[in-house]
Amino acid sequence: MNGIIIVDKPQGWTSHDVVAKLRGIYRQKRIGHTGTLDPMATGVLVVFLGRGTRAVELCENDKKEYVAGLRLGLVTNTQDTTGEVLEQREVSLSRQQVEAVLSRFLGPQQQIPPMYSAIKVGGQKLYELARKGKTVERKPRSITIEELELLDWNGQEGSLRVVCSKGTYIRTLCHDIGQALGTGGCMSSLRRTRAGRFSLEDTVSLETIQAARDSETHLALLHPVDDLFSAYPALTLSEGEEKRCRNGADIRKPGLSDGLYRAYSAHGAFLMLGKAEQGILKTVKSFFEVNEG
Repeated sequence: MNGIIIVDKPQGWTSHDVVAKLRGIYRQKRIGHTGTLDPMATGVLVVFLGRGTRAVELCENDKKEYVAGLRLGLVTNTQDTTGEVLEQREVSLSRQQVEAVLSRFLGPQQQIPPMYSAIKVGGQKLYELARKGKTVERKPRSITIEELELLDWNGQEGSLRVVCSKGTYIRTLCHDIGQALGTGGCMSSLRRTRAGRFSLEDTVSLETIQAARDSETHLALLHPVDDLFSAYPALTLSEGEEKRCRNGADIRKPGLSDGLYRAYSAHGAFLMLGKAEQGILKTVKSFFEVNEG
């Protein structure tokens, strides 16, 4: 069983919880996801099953889109409203005052990850150290925020739409915006609205997946793996070329334009994502079952 399922992660669940639930529903040991969501977050979680897990590393750098709640005047140890309150004050800022600082956070930049994160320092996860009351120096990480828009604002709280690179901590962004405004701030909610080519419109709830399992229609909820690469042209291989593909050998394709391709067998089975250079097609990642053929 190979495929991808796009889950609307519910609040209160970890990404690991979702994967464990789907492992039971699909009875699949090979399963993984890209882009961990905190328990308070909801939205698009892309989960890979079977040979589809081979695509995880190809999707890890996909940009993400979020809608986040920004609350000013509140600083917590977790940089969101689930944490211990460190500072609190009344705030009343205009929309223009908030928007004036947002441009500072656009583009490539360095972001210091929060203590309450799963990043390891000296072999220990930061959140484990934070729970012991310890704070350690964290190295800044290179991130890019492509779009940052204030959707609504009531003087103290509103929502942001953020399009960003892998590794961006939205709660840290909210915290840093609060610091830039001189009021302090944190994240009050988070919903991932897009991950790579998948959006909320592609998601299904865990309740829907469980109901489909009960009626034995759960397989119909899976997207084929090659959906990930729909932006690249399709290429059908001959029987001989397919054999070379399955053996991991290069394939001579004189006249084939350089670039990435979805390669299929003559019977329409998705074989690999390939890359053509100077008339030679090489495997980027294969997706056929090893015991086929």
